[in-house]
Amino acid sequence: MAQFQEVSKQSSLHPKPAGLVLQYGTAGFRTNAKQLDHIMFRMGLLATLRSKKTKATIGVMVTASHNPEEDNGVKLVDPMGEMVTPAWEGYATQLANAEQEDLLTALKDVIEKEAINMSQEANVFVGKDTRSSSASLSQAVLDGVSALGGHSKDYGLVTTPQLHYMVCCQNTQGKYGEATVDGYYNKLCQAFIQLVNNVSNRTENQKHLCVDGANGIGALKVREMERHLKRELQISLFNDGSKGKLNHECGADFVKVQQKPPTGIKINAGERCCSFDGDADRIVYYYTDAEGRFHLLDGDKIATLISTFLKELLTEAGLDLKIAVVQTAYANGSSTHYLEDTMKVIVRCTKTGVKHLHHAAQEFDTGVYFEANGHGTVLFSKAAEEKIQQLAEDPNTNDKRKRAALLLQNTINVINQTVGDAISDMLLIEAILAIKGMTVQQWDAIYSDLPNRQLKVKVSDRRVIDTTDAERRAVCPAGLQEAIDSLVKKYRLARSFVRPSGTEDVVRVYAEAETQESADALAHEVSLAVYRLAGGVGDEPKPLH
Repeated sequence: MAQFQEVSKQSSLHPKPAGLVLQYGTAGFRTNAKQLDHIMFRMGLLATLRSKKTKATIGVMVTASHNPEEDNGVKLVDPMGEMVTPAWEGYATQLANAEQEDLLTALKDVIEKEAINMSQEANVFVGKDTRSSSASLSQAVLDGVSALGGHSKDYGLVTTPQLHYMVCCQNTQGKYGEATVDGYYNKLCQAFIQLVNNVSNRTENQKHLCVDGANGIGALKVREMERHLKRELQISLFNDGSKGKLNHECGADFVKVQQKPPTGIKINAGERCCSFDGDADRIVYYYTDAEGRFHLLDGDKIATLISTFLKELLTEAGLDLKIAVVQTAYANGSSTHYLEDTMKVIVRCTKTGVKHLHHAAQEFDTGVYFEANGHGTVLFSKAAEEKIQQLAEDPNTNDKRKRAALLLQNTINVINQTVGDAISDMLLIEAILAIKGMTVQQWDAIYSDLPNRQLKVKVSDRRVIDTTDAERRAVCPAGLQEAIDSLVKKYRLARSFVRPSGTEDVVRVYAEAETQESADALAHEVSLAVYRLAGGVGDEPKPLH
């Protein structure tokens, strides 16, 4: 097979360091960029096989999202813009870890197992973020695609959600939109402008938003998009990549974890601000009040705003469609209570990881999912979209119902349903605040978060921790859950859980309680229990105060 000779030849130019073992996790492969050249080449091979298998275009995104600048990573995108299936995550790990001389065997193994027709045409879309290592690494992906005779299209610098969008557009033959960056801006911005045109007297103040671009790709793309917005949204862009380091003391992850504004941004009291992460698939909002106190509006607050808006529109339109919010164990207890008790919305809890949330959201007519870290989107079933369209086009629909149906149609068009998308989520949030005439303070006041604390405990092997009930309870090691239960009982309105990280040998600890002191104390005590029962390494966790 001439094809395999080409793979052998090319593969020797992208050699695997002997003994290096990497795992395809929730975020694909992610590690120091120096260790990734062979991985990128092999993911080019795998994407080509996946394309032949699905007879569709597959995406490969080169990014390490919110990780430090010196890291990089890669993830595969399936035909509808979703994450690749678990079986193929397994193949990715196998291919990545095959020693140089075993690569062809591993490749042929996938071809046999999946009964892939090697004469089938293959198409792969490739995108990359702004890291200095991304250029050569994305070239390695393109080399892998061509080694197996696949066709590739290099989109160059794009956000992760933009690449997901392109793949979906391509495989729906343009029904989802045009598979170009301009097509993306046009669709989203036109829908946004249609939405805000429903509001007559927006002030310049209401149109203004501060955006922290995390010194990453999101900043570049916001700049490109600005002209499409026709001044209906006026953005002050900070951390635009011109001088700062990617994700360093900025970006959604920094703001969420540190509970403070990013460096490099000047905020006036009460001003609306948001931060993207490094590849622009997460967003969080925040402001500082007159006393200088910082207020964070995270994924839970975002999901609450969006689901409340959608529920009101569906009611106004007289449409009997089931709407649900999908959360993880990290969702603040206050948000869950508000959604269930006040809004009477169905709330589902799943394991951490976007693919679990996405999957659960697909079970409803309208599924809103956000992780507390700000990664999320809204999914509409085909049936829901059709019902909304029929109502909007029916000449007998009364004005109130028609207005609601048209708002719903434009809302659907402003949303990137393939994956969490900071740009799309930002436009949706801005439109909702404008339509509802809400300030960021009023949005924040919908409910008050229970004080919480997240900590990490270094362990020698994260696999000793096993969980159940959507990660809310630990099954292993023995005695850990009992220890957590008895610690939680000491505090009012308290809750705590632990779970292994998907990416590093640490155990993540979450605690919430009535006061910040209680939440901090509980998080520390649970960390100690993890350290003692789950093989902690290094110094014992110190109290926070």
